Amino acid sequence: MVPEAYAYRLPPGLGDADAAPLLCAGIVGYRALKRAELPPGGRLGIYGFGASAHVVMQVAIAQGAVVHVLTRSAAARTLALELGAASAGPADGAPPEPLDAAVLFAPAGELVPVAMRALDQGGTLAVAGIHLSDVPRLVYADELFREKQLRSVTANTRADGEEFLRLAAALDIRPTVSPQLLADADRVLADLAADRIVGAAVLVC
Repeated sequence: MVPEAYAYRLPPGLGDADAAPLLCAGIVGYRALKRAELPPGGRLGIYGFGASAHVVMQVAIAQGAVVHVLTRSAAARTLALELGAASAGPADGAPPEPLDAAVLFAPAGELVPVAMRALDQGGTLAVAGIHLSDVPRLVYADELFREKQLRSVTANTRADGEEFLRLAAALDIRPTVSPQLLADADRVLADLAADRIVGAAVLVC
């Protein structure tokens, strides 16, 4: 048994493997989306397109956002377009229009200046990862001026989780899942690092 204070009510109709990415990946990603302060109907950039990003993008699009995905994986770019992204390009590329908000899911500090330059005036970049490589020097005039914001995401609250899971049910969010055997966890981690898994890898006992 799990104490009620540490459990969430999951959306109906999802098996264990399909529900798993909604928890850690989905809730943390949703927190990052909130920290990015995307306005209604706004233009969102997503940098990196793994477990969190592909779930959060579905939420943003269902709420009326235009989403541009920038990621190094060609297979992930294909998935992004299939899920409704307006465009999908390389991680260090530029979106086709200025962004109102962006979320950096890739743990690559060198993408922070890239994403900041893509923001329109007053835009916000939320860095979603717990780990991030060093961020290069920012050029104030190009990357911070005109009231742009750079924010980190440390954790999430229970309210974030409950709100996200209600939304996931209402919007019928469906993760793209690659079930993997628990015994193969080391290989799966290597595959994730090498972009050989698209969507969310789920370890199955």
